[in-house]
Amino acid sequence: MALLAPNRNVSHCCPLPHADRRFPPPSISLSPEECVETGTNVTIQCWNKDYGAAFLLHKDGCSAPIQRQDSDVVGTATFTIFGVTPADSGTYRCSYRPWAYPFLSSPLGSNVTLEVTPTPVVITQTPGSTGAADSSHGMLVVAVAGGCTAAFVFILILVVFFLLGACRRRIQRDEC
Repeated sequence: MALLAPNRNVSHCCPLPHADRRFPPPSISLSPEECVETGTNVTIQCWNKDYGAAFLLHKDGCSAPIQRQDSDVVGTATFTIFGVTPADSGTYRCSYRPWAYPFLSSPLGSNVTLEVTPTPVVITQTPGSTGAADSSHGMLVVAVAGGCTAAFVFILILVVFFLLGACRRRIQRDEC
């Protein structure tokens, strides 16, 4: 069992299996840069020098790579994260496996940090309203008016019931 220092992730402290330092670490870029709102599509590009390779995208805190992508003809791999959420926030790095040496891997490259902020809530106002306060006040008025109407109808039914009962008793007394 491996012991880690507090707040250290496996991808920070341990090299990849069979990482060969003869291969230079890949470069990485993030677009849009750093802080984005929830729902944004984010692109992470990784590239190396003159090696055809399969690139691996790593997120700190995850023991296994989160995506794999073959490089294009200029040695670049493009990873897209669609509709990011705050759970996608974190530090990302790349490594690659040269096609000529599939059992070897480059060391992890430098990192980029993605911060995803929640999308702000937008309240639209209709002309003449002053916003949420008017809406909640109006709903309260409707609730109170509905409650009063229900109470009035209930009392009216009780009065009619008692009047009918009294009328029946009077009719029964008069017949005897």
